Amino acid sequence: MNRQQLVAEIFRKKSFLCVGLDTDERKLPAALEGYDEPVFEFNRRIIDATREYCVSYKINTAFYECLGARGWDIMARTVQYIGDSHFVIADAKRGDIGNTSDMYARAFFNDLGADAVTVAPYMGSDSVEPFLAYEHKSTILLALTSNAGGLDFQVLKSDGLELYKQVLKTSQQWKGAERLMYVVGATRAEYLQDIRTYIPDAFLLVPGVGAQGGSLADVVKYGRNGDIGLLINASRSVIYASSGEDFAEAAALEAWKMAAEMAALAF
Repeated sequence: MNRQQLVAEIFRKKSFLCVGLDTDERKLPAALEGYDEPVFEFNRRIIDATREYCVSYKINTAFYECLGARGWDIMARTVQYIGDSHFVIADAKRGDIGNTSDMYARAFFNDLGADAVTVAPYMGSDSVEPFLAYEHKSTILLALTSNAGGLDFQVLKSDGLELYKQVLKTSQQWKGAERLMYVVGATRAEYLQDIRTYIPDAFLLVPGVGAQGGSLADVVKYGRNGDIGLLINASRSVIYASSGEDFAEAAALEAWKMAAEMAALAF
């Protein structure tokens, strides 16, 4: 799914919800114990329950990579099961020297089939541009994250400008910058209005609404643009809405609630 298709789905569904598949094998409902691959079965049921309320799924690769080769197979099966109807993000937070980044890009775009991948900007343009070389894919750059430790470096000033603003400003000069999206945490909603002066047209992937307590209303108020330009990620608050046999139904209800709030706030 490309950006144009994503925007069309957002307006068709009146939702910009991204469901995070941070599936922890240790937290699976007991009802799945008899399945050959309970992690995939969990994902399958969550996807079936939520797909009409969301436009995107984000696979946090760490929850699968810890399972070895089996985990990569689960990710690949999950991406295939989602299909072309949703924007698929590999939340891998990669970033290394150019030839290594090229291999990461091949892994997530070509082999896994993701539409986007999260990338750390710390090593600069030559570590990001191999991802941007994929014309029909998106690269999601970490800018201002929702975790408490994000403030250790991201708001430090250099030449009078906070580091995250330097990332926004400088990255817009890179080849393929029109394919950049950015991570901006909902717990930093007060920064969004200022951020939009640097990247008015870019999509923002926004974690922190839900379990981390970020305000959806504030994110929409300060962060939306003409294309909406937001993907609100909810992981734990949706997929772990219940630990019982009704986990899929509970996830559907939570996703529906969030989508309904989005429709009321933004359309």
